[in-house]
Amino acid sequence: MDTPQQNKVVLITGGAKRVGAAICRLLHADGINLMIHYRSSADEARALQAELNLQRPDSVAIIQGDLLNLGILPQLIKETVQHFGRLDALINNASSYYPSELGTISESQWEDLMGSNLKAPLFLAQAAAPALRKTRGTIINITDMHVERPKKGYIVYSVAKAGLVTLTKSLAHELAPAVRVNAVAPGPVLWPEDNPQFDEVYRQRVISQTLLKRIGEGDDVAKAVRFLLQDAPFITGHVLAVDGGRSLNL
Repeated sequence: MDTPQQNKVVLITGGAKRVGAAICRLLHADGINLMIHYRSSADEARALQAELNLQRPDSVAIIQGDLLNLGILPQLIKETVQHFGRLDALINNASSYYPSELGTISESQWEDLMGSNLKAPLFLAQAAAPALRKTRGTIINITDMHVERPKKGYIVYSVAKAGLVTLTKSLAHELAPAVRVNAVAPGPVLWPEDNPQFDEVYRQRVISQTLLKRIGEGDDVAKAVRFLLQDAPFITGHVLAVDGGRSLNL
């Protein structure tokens, strides 16, 4: 059965696992074709590509790249358009996330956290703008509920995500009326992997501070992305919180 989204093309960064993979599965189920970017998660990217192409042949391609290398960013856009013939949406999902304590912050941490969370989304948007104008497409940035209440010990990450919010609003100005630009700001959605800070005591405290008394799933973010992509034609420059109400209770 044809859907309104059939044959539309989305490029998503960091789409091979966790929240990115949830977004891919939900959008693919709606008939969208995907270019899934990954940096080091090659096995996960190939497995997801095979899973989705089994459901709909030739609907998913994958592309590798280090987003800190600005020289490759236009190529990600170019190869997506060459492969599928168009680009309807860019989802800036890829992110580095780890603490940066004042007094120990290094330039390499700054370059990594700012690069993946802010610099790459800007330059990818710049490269994608001509293709998105042709399709009257959209950009969706994945930011963080902590931008207004920065998390202690995460200075550089918090600054980068706050910048991404401003970038979202700036791009909404720059690319209107042809291209809509919005953001999703997740709260406690999936626990970070291999981080001892997020022990059971920490997790229970977070849940107790969250109005809905649970953490979110990847699908919660994916559904917000789908809404902004497909069902929000009069929304641009907006940041949609997906945090179970936690930001109201900090």
